[in-house]
Amino acid sequence: MEEPEKKSNRLETYCGLLLAVFAAVLAIADLGGGKFGDDEIIETNEKSSAYMWYQSKSIKESLAEGQGELLKSLLKSGVIVEDKRTAIENVVAGLDKEVERYSKEKKEILLGSNAVGKENWVQELNGKLGQVIGVKEWEEHLRILGRAGDYFDLATLFLQISLVMGAISLITSTEKSKKAFFMLLIGLGLIGSTFTVYAFSIVH
Repeated sequence: MEEPEKKSNRLETYCGLLLAVFAAVLAIADLGGGKFGDDEIIETNEKSSAYMWYQSKSIKESLAEGQGELLKSLLKSGVIVEDKRTAIENVVAGLDKEVERYSKEKKEILLGSNAVGKENWVQELNGKLGQVIGVKEWEEHLRILGRAGDYFDLATLFLQISLVMGAISLITSTEKSKKAFFMLLIGLGLIGSTFTVYAFSIVH
């Protein structure tokens, strides 16, 4: 009678240890999910700000284009008197340069400084060139954070169920049931731990 009792005690000891381990992993998964969830909210706001910045450049570009086209039409129609033509042509040339600059700024804001290359840096951020994180870059970051968040959710689910299985293993009376729930504790806990590790690996 002592041998089955010893086995039962040993199983309960292992079960208790694994419960502690998987509870620690669950805490890590919760922390990771919370942190990266907060990052996702922050980056969503950053993406919205970058897109609004892009839109403002588009509006300015359209206004400059419209002004330029109007002045070019007036020059072609001959309405502008001869002694004013040079001044108007200079204004048109300036507007064309503005349109070109806005186009480059839009591209940098959309794609990011790293994507457009140093030779195409035109937009300053905090007084420095090459600091712009583009709308597309924010979208990619958000896609990664969203994917990691899904895996953190799965990790939390499997780890919580594994802890329930471990608790049932400790309180059940028959040896067969103890072993069955203990194996569920191990299997579900390992799955949850794998999801936790994978979620962290996606983000880093």
